[in-house]
Order: sequence, then C-alpha cells, then structure tokens
Amino acid sequence: MQTDVRGAGLGLRRALLTELQASLVTGTAPDFFELAPENWLDVGGKFALALENLRAQRPLVAHGLSLSLGGIDALDGEHLHAIKAFLARWEISIYSEHLSASAIHGHLYDLAPIAFTEDMLAHLCERIQRTQAFLGRRIAVENSSYYLSLAASMSELEFIVRLLEQADCELLLDVNNLYVNSQNHGYDSLEFLARLPSERIRYLHVAGHDREYSSDGTIVDTHGSDVDADVWQLLHACYAKHGQRATLLERDFNFPHYASLALELQTIRDAQAGCEHNSQRGMKCQTS
Repeated sequence: MQTDVRGAGLGLRRALLTELQASLVTGTAPDFFELAPENWLDVGGKFALALENLRAQRPLVAHGLSLSLGGIDALDGEHLHAIKAFLARWEISIYSEHLSASAIHGHLYDLAPIAFTEDMLAHLCERIQRTQAFLGRRIAVENSSYYLSLAASMSELEFIVRLLEQADCELLLDVNNLYVNSQNHGYDSLEFLARLPSERIRYLHVAGHDREYSSDGTIVDTHGSDVDADVWQLLHACYAKHGQRATLLERDFNFPHYASLALELQTIRDAQAGCEHNSQRGMKCQTS
C-alpha cells in the first residue's frame, strides 16, 4: 500500500486528463490526485492507461460518492466489495466518504443532509465501524455542506467531534464547506476549527463557492470557481492550529486552463511552506 500523501493535490477529472498528463512532463503536476471510485471502477481503454500512468508517478486517494453512510438503506455489500478491490488494485491508502445520505430507496441526485441527533450519531457510528471492519482500515468522513437545518439535539461541531471518537474514524476536513456552513448557519468558523481534534484530521479540501444561485445570500458549494480569499485565510488558520496537512483543490466543472489551477496549487504549497518555516522557528503559522 502506498505511503501517505503530502503537498497540494487536485481532483482527477476526465476533462483534465490531457493537461494533467502534460503537467507531469513540465513539472507542474499536483503532488497527488483524488478520484471518486464510482467514476473509475470499470474503466478501460485509454482511460485505464491514463490512470496507470498517473498512478505510476503520483499517489492516489479515493473520495466516495455513494456509500450513503447517513442513509436508511442497508449498506451496499456489493459496492463495498468493489471498493475494497479498487483500493487494493490501485494501492490507495486513503478512502473517504461524505457525512450525508446519497441513497433513500434508490440513489439520489444530490447529497442529503443528516440530523445532528443521538439516533443519527449511533446510526453513523455503526455503519462506519462496519465499513472499516470490512475494508480493514480506518476511513475518513467529510464535513458536508448543507442548506437545510434538520432537527438537532447538538451542534454540528459536537456531532462531528463525538462521531470521530466513537466511530474511531478520521476526518477529511473540507475548509470550504466549513466556511460555507458557518456563513449560511451563523456560527464562528474559527471556533469550530479550533475545537477539532488535530490527530483525527487526515487531509483537507479547498474549493470555490458561489452566491449567484441564491436571492437570500445563501452561499452554494459549487466547486466551479476559484477559491475565495476568505477560504484561503481559513486554510492558513487551519495550518496554524493543526499543522500542515496535505490539501486537495476541488474543481468539478467550469474548468479554466490548467495554468490557473497550477497557480492555486502553488498558493497551497506556499501556505504549507510558510507553516513549515514558522514551525521550525518555534512560531505559529501566519493566519493572514
């Protein structure tokens, strides 16, 4: 199994394959790639060859879309078998999933929010533990963006902290989702960040969001634009509190030329380098 990831990564999208392969030649490639197993399970032909080439030169991490940890349907055993084989085939050491439901009597077209309740906490812990036992590894769960607040007996922060401990899993901390949720639901993103357990954070996401789709000021997590300045600042704060972490840039559509993505990757690396330099000097990382 491959070693852990470092540096600045990029989501692997088929629309970017040509440019990503070229980036390996020019020295501007991401340090790792993240893919959704569901999009690559049965791939063949030129796409399989491209994936072989990328994997030979950069680590891969897997970010699942359809396990539906928060759903009411039984866990899909056939899908878990396929995921386990896929992770072994491509020597992938990190597998993550969303804290949401993606299937309710059939697959949904979007990720449904979960209720921050004792019942849901127990439900998720049981499903995560079963998944980890089957895969023979810890998984990471991602703090998802949500736009509808369901009935809750605890805060999102308390729910996540308790889940990480009780399920004995790791966290894929999506910094953009943290920012979006804090703005939409009125909580302090820095306080949320400060109270997360550092030892549970496996790696990070950053992405762009948008306000165009809402008339009431709601921010939508789109992954279709450049990372916002406030999210960059929150990333610096995350490094300052929890130390440098491998960080992935998500871009799902509205792709710019690869040079623009490379600049954002360099922004991540610069922030990581600043954190590392200050840590060596016994100083806190810069947060602005």
